[in-house]
Amino acid sequence: MSLVTYSLPPESFRTLSPEPRARAGRPWDVAITIALLVLLPLLALGASYAGVLLAFASDACSGATCDTDLMNAGFWIAVVSPWVVLLIGVIVAIIRLVRHRLAFWVPLVAAVAMVAVWFVAAALVGAGVSAS
Repeated sequence: MSLVTYSLPPESFRTLSPEPRARAGRPWDVAITIALLVLLPLLALGASYAGVLLAFASDACSGATCDTDLMNAGFWIAVVSPWVVLLIGVIVAIIRLVRHRLAFWVPLVAAVAMVAVWFVAAALVGAGVSAS
């Protein structure tokens, strides 16, 4: 018995669709995203500190005129939520950077979300103060 080798020419391995190419990285996107991710904890710290200041809204309360449960919920939302939004924003931005997708907008959206959630929490505290 003889050893027979069958080989195909290189043209037979080619297909009609082009081979997938890796996306080129965008250095400007990486730089802007990292700079914004460095600034985002500062905004979270400021928003959390502003949330702590919402505790002074209880100074306007007399014993039975305020809904302390609603005020307490608003206070804790204002203090904790910036850090939750920061964590989500960092994770999403890193995933998008690894996948070579635009990511600079993720910290911007996270910053807007921090501010929006703070205003919602402040509204809750205000509603608790005016409750009668």
